[in-house]
Amino acid sequence: MPRYTPEQLRIRNSSIWTKVQFVLAPIQFVVFLVGFVITLLYYNGVIHDFSLVTIGVFFKTLFLVLLFVTGAIWEKQVFGMWVYSPEFFWEDVGSTIAIIVHFSYFVLAYLNYSTEVLVWSAFAAYLSYVINALQYLLRLWLEKRNEKRLKAQGLI
Repeated sequence: MPRYTPEQLRIRNSSIWTKVQFVLAPIQFVVFLVGFVITLLYYNGVIHDFSLVTIGVFFKTLFLVLLFVTGAIWEKQVFGMWVYSPEFFWEDVGSTIAIIVHFSYFVLAYLNYSTEVLVWSAFAAYLSYVINALQYLLRLWLEKRNEKRLKAQGLI
């Protein structure tokens, strides 16, 4: 089922927030890779400075929130709702879950949980990001297919 009306598609394609999302998303992916590798290296005893794990999760969380906020602005512009519009509902749910899992790392750290628990919390945060990113990529692929169909029909 198409997510966009032809008018919404026009707004999406002309929005500065679409461009912002396409710039921030790959940067977030690089931040994820760096943080994940640091956490993996710490878990395997290659690096010993646990603060690097926390810094990695911090920057990953920062980018996740930044993309959520700019995405909310984009969603308001395209669909008329800040978040949880019917057309973008599951992506927003996935992002919300990922944000909660990322923030839980800092709650556990504040509560003085062991580094072992925090490492697994970091892995859970990174996994929640991967699942959410895959959901976005699948929807993007489906949208591009629909956009081609609309162009072929002369509707956009």
